[in-house]
Amino acid sequence: MDTIASLFSFITTPVSWVIVQFHKMYGAIFGPDTGWAWGLSIVSLVILIRICLIPLFVKQIKSTRAMQTLQPEMKKIQERYKNDKQRQSEEMMKLYKETGTNPLSSCLPILAQSPFFFALYHVLNGIASGKTIGVINDSLLASARKAHIFGAPLAAKFKDGAATVHALGATVTDVRVVTALMIVLMSASQFYTQRQLMTKNVDTTVKTPFMQQQKMLMYVFPVMFAVFGINFPVGVLVYWLTTNVWTMGQQMYVIHNNPTPGSKAQAAYLERLSKHVTQHGKVRRRSEKTIVKAIVAKGRDRNEFERKFINGLNKAGLAAQADGTVVKSDSAVAVQTEDGTPTTTGTAVPKRQQPKRQSKAQRQSGGAKPAGETTSLSKSDEPEDAKPAAPAKKAAPQPGAGGTRSKAQSGQRKGPQRPKSPSKK
Repeated sequence: MDTIASLFSFITTPVSWVIVQFHKMYGAIFGPDTGWAWGLSIVSLVILIRICLIPLFVKQIKSTRAMQTLQPEMKKIQERYKNDKQRQSEEMMKLYKETGTNPLSSCLPILAQSPFFFALYHVLNGIASGKTIGVINDSLLASARKAHIFGAPLAAKFKDGAATVHALGATVTDVRVVTALMIVLMSASQFYTQRQLMTKNVDTTVKTPFMQQQKMLMYVFPVMFAVFGINFPVGVLVYWLTTNVWTMGQQMYVIHNNPTPGSKAQAAYLERLSKHVTQHGKVRRRSEKTIVKAIVAKGRDRNEFERKFINGLNKAGLAAQADGTVVKSDSAVAVQTEDGTPTTTGTAVPKRQQPKRQSKAQRQSGGAKPAGETTSLSKSDEPEDAKPAAPAKKAAPQPGAGGTRSKAQSGQRKGPQRPKSPSKK
């Protein structure tokens, strides 16, 4: 560890200068030789570094989500070229280039933070050895050696012997109890951060090897912290515990406000957003508009939670727009496309008109039409100019024109006639 820390000695002076500046501020409040002054200086150093690393953290989130969406394609490439490792690597690099993703982007915050971590380790190791380092002079060195955090010296380690601990003005029991407690808290915070990432912020609709890797890391990282933690000074444990707590809070914020699509966190977020929008009738925050805009742009590719969100808005008489806003729509409940998917524009698709049901008299009169007539219209539906003129009065039959008329002319029914009653004869 000392050898690795010496490689980052070029950043030791800036790190020690930042600690000294914070120590001046906290020393005026708590006293220059107290553990609070030096401990809070280390905590402030962590906060300053993590604020500067927020852009890298955002890039890490985008890269992680991009890698999750690429997992099915990566699996296909691995199965297709399982016997040709070189071609498999070429196709993987081609896929990364086409999609603009970088597998190393998810490690950027850790890689960027590593120099500061080892520089702080180098500073604290110099304090434990009684050597001035960076901008820490003899007076600051003596003050730092007197500083104790809950009875444990700032530069003491779990594995230090009794002589080293006594030289720093403490007991072995105090040092080991404090360091063991901090190691447990450090490992537990790391485990919880990774667990909430796996259980809440992972797309459950896609089963990929990436999920198995994350699950393995959930147990590997805490063990690594526990193993290496016994070699860290108390000041470094304060640094690492603070950065783990910061990461945990940062991760909780991202899961709550910008969850991964298809995850349980997204289902909970869209449920909260649906209640908020239906209550106020609009989307207020810019981040919410961005999420609604992305859901509308997906169209038919929406997942189950996103379709449920759009359906909930339609039932409430609202329609999501392409710019992420929500407007009121009286016809939003009945707005559906031909495939049954609700639209988001608020314009209803006209429904197919069903023919009116005819009465029995209309059916009978329609059935008595001549065979040559193909269409039937009611009197009210006929145009005025289509109605036939009134028939002229029939002329009286001439005596010599024939003694009988046809059955059609006489108005008698076709078919056999019933015999007249004997009483009428």
